[in-house]
Amino acid sequence: MTRQIREQLNDLIERGELIAGTILPSERELANTLNVARNVVRGAYEQLMDVGRLTSEGRKGRSVSSGGRGGTKKKSSKKSGKTSKSKSRKK
Repeated sequence: MTRQIREQLNDLIERGELIAGTILPSERELANTLNVARNVVRGAYEQLMDVGRLTSEGRKGRSVSSGGRGGTKKKSSKKSGKTSKSKSRKK
């Protein structure tokens, strides 16, 4: 079911029926409309975000990406920046 929802949303974007910046219904709203579990919609939205079709607008929800097919920026897993000085003290 997740695949079907993802494909339908992707088709709507491809055909221009959902344009860049369009805010999509919340997971709960779309799940109720389609009579499916919320996690099914969440999966479809997340898969579309992974390929750059959707972006997260924080509390506003998810919207159609202006980039279209490009990937989304994912949070980097940078460490805190602290370095160990124990190695540099030995000479």
